[in-house]
Order: sequence, then structure tokens, then C-alpha cells
Amino acid sequence: MSTLTLSLGSLACILLLIGLRVPIGVSMASVAFFGVWYLRDLNVALSVLRDTPFVFAASWDLSAIPMFLLMGAVAGNSGIGTALFRAAVAWFGKLPGGLAVATNWASAGFGAASGSSIAAAAVMARLAIPEMLKHKYDKGLATAVCASGGTLDALIPPSITFVIYGIFAEVSIVKLLLAGILPGILTATVYMIMIIGRAWLNPSLAPPVEFPDRAAMWRERWASLAEIWPIVVLILGVIGGLYTGIVTPTEGGAAGALLAVVIGLIQGKLRWAGLVDSFKDAIGTTSQLFFVGIGAVVYTKFLALAGSADMFTALIGSWAVDPLLLVIGVSVVYLILGCFLDPLGMILLTIPVFVPMFAALKMDLVWFGVLVVKYIGIGLLTPPVGFNVYVVKNAVGDSIPLETIFRGCFWFLLCEVVVMTLLIAFPQISLWLPNSM
Repeated sequence: MSTLTLSLGSLACILLLIGLRVPIGVSMASVAFFGVWYLRDLNVALSVLRDTPFVFAASWDLSAIPMFLLMGAVAGNSGIGTALFRAAVAWFGKLPGGLAVATNWASAGFGAASGSSIAAAAVMARLAIPEMLKHKYDKGLATAVCASGGTLDALIPPSITFVIYGIFAEVSIVKLLLAGILPGILTATVYMIMIIGRAWLNPSLAPPVEFPDRAAMWRERWASLAEIWPIVVLILGVIGGLYTGIVTPTEGGAAGALLAVVIGLIQGKLRWAGLVDSFKDAIGTTSQLFFVGIGAVVYTKFLALAGSADMFTALIGSWAVDPLLLVIGVSVVYLILGCFLDPLGMILLTIPVFVPMFAALKMDLVWFGVLVVKYIGIGLLTPPVGFNVYVVKNAVGDSIPLETIFRGCFWFLLCEVVVMTLLIAFPQISLWLPNSM
């Protein structure tokens, strides 16, 4: 059997198993196990299956994941999301579509305390949607801004997705985390322009919200800033430490988790029950991520044994001499996979194939990592498996149909077309900050 047939056949089997609701980690590990057995023998396949879990879990770099997850869980249980939303409403509430704009920027701010897009969407849905619906906002806009704003957390550090990509693609995690800052701000800005434009043209989408007189409004704005000092401390502790080289990504995650706990205790908003829940959330999510990761590593070893990387690299040399063609082709693949796969499965399934292609054409893998994370964010909004949409749907219950949320996300997906065009045309948007280290 040829390498191409073996590689594509294994991918088809994995997608089939996923379609049959088999967990993605089990799907990748099972296909890889039988593939290694076919290429070598049963003893080698059993050896790979036996050794990989320990080698993967014992990776020092991967310890950044539970630390960042713990930091986000503690921040969520300490009321940081609520304080951010209140501050954003105070500063942006008078703009057309002000509550939606505030939700958008509160989501971006929450990204500095949590690396999980799904967690951010859930927090903002609980805080912002009732407030927007109370002021007669369009249901599609109110729900879609929470789902779309959650994707900003995958870009703004700390980002679990960047950590995973950096480990498997063997790229500097610090540079990846810094590379996501400007694209994250750009995305939030384009979202804001779209919201303001729609609300200005059609005020019924987002009726104006009445605020106190000018003096009272400014007092409220300055008072709201006093409530968000924890996020400033976390940004200085994590992003500042990474940028200056004081801490590594793993140390930054641990420092951020400790800071989040200390801040919660100082504020008196973190109780023992909340701390226990934070550890439970971090442990549960870490277990899920590692389970998928182990399956992906087993599958990566099978691809290496089959010679898939060399084959695809040679293939690229024969037809994709233009880097733009490669970017367009990869973009199409990610957009299709994003409709069916969860974010972690998508990134771990594609990295072993696409990274060698970009490396062969000497394209910057940090820039490629930003594109990958952006496409994963788009996949969180596209039907039929838009995870952030389902998270928001779970928060609102039966009061808003699923179709309404997906329809609202259409406008944010149009924004993503603009953002992706800019990121592809001007790689320095992603690379300027990490290259300035």
C-alpha cells in the first residue's frame, strides 16, 4: 500500500469513527495502533501504545496547560468577568450597540485571565445576554457577540491552543503567545466597527441605553476601573513576565494561577468552595485535553513511520511553489474541518501534516500558528458543530432558537474574512511583537 493511500485512508477512518461518536483520542489512537501493526508488527504497536501516555504526560512544557486552566478557573470563580463587563459597559455603553460592544471588549479582557474560548463564551453569556435582552437587543446579536467574543480568548494570552501548537510544531511558545496579542485586538476592533455600524444603520437592533448625567457617568467610569485591577496584575504578571523573559510559559502559568488565587483571597471573593471547584475544573479539562493529546501523539508516530511528512513535503515541492496557494489550500481544509471537529482534535490532526509543508517552503511557523488558531476560532462559530454557539445556547435555554444564534454569527464570520485577509496579507501584524523581543 502506498504512503499516500495509507495516510489518506487513516485520516478517513478517523473521521468515520468521529462521525460514529467515538471519542477523538480513541479514534486517532486506534487507527494508529492498527497502522503501526500493519507497517511493523504487533509488538511494536503495543510498545507505542504502552510508552506514549507516560512520555506525553511527563512533558515539562505541557505543565503550562493545567496552570493556565487553573488560572482561568480561579479568575472565573473570583468575579473577574463580572467586573470586566461592568467596566466595559461604563466605557462603551453610550456607543451605538454599546452593550454588545462592551461584551466584545469584556471578552477580550477576560482572555488575559483565561485561555479557554468555551469558558469565556459561557461566562459572558451568563452576564451579558440577560442585560442586552432587558434593553430589547436583537436576540441574534446578543447571543452571537458572546459566542464570537469567546474566540478572542484563544488569541490573547494565555492561550491553551498556542501552547499545544507550540509543543507539537516545536515552535517557541513565548513567541506564539505574544504573536496573538495584536491579531486579538484587531479582531475585537473589527467586531466593534461592525456592531456600531449595524446599530447606527438600524437602531432597532440595539436600542440606546439611558445613562446618568455626564458627571455621574464619568464617576461610574472611574469607579469601574478600580474593580478591574486584578486583570491588570494578571497581565503584568503573565504577559509582562513572558515578554521580558523573566518567566517561561510554564512558570508564567504557575505565577498566574498563584496571582489569581492571591487576588481572589485579597478581594474576599474566592471562598474555599470556589477554590475547590477551580481545581476540579482545571483537573477535568486537563484530563480531557491530555486524553486527546495522547491519541494524537500515537497517530503522529504512525504518520512518521509511514513517511507521510516526507511525502507531503515532496508533494508540496511539485505543485505548491507559491506560498499563497499553500495558505489558500490549508485555509479551505481548516474551514471544512472546523464544521465537524472540536478545536483540539482539529489542531492535533493537522499539525503533523501541515507544519512540514510550511517548513519546506521556509514560511514562518509562528505566523502559521496564528492563522491556525484563527481558523479554529472560526470553527467554533460554524454549523453544524459550532461549540461556542452550543455553549451560548445552553446558557439561554429554549428562549432563543439555535438557528437565531447561528444567523447572528454570520455577521461576525464576515468580519473574520476581513481579519484573515489582513493577517495573510500583512504577516507583520502577528510577527512584530514577538520579533521585537
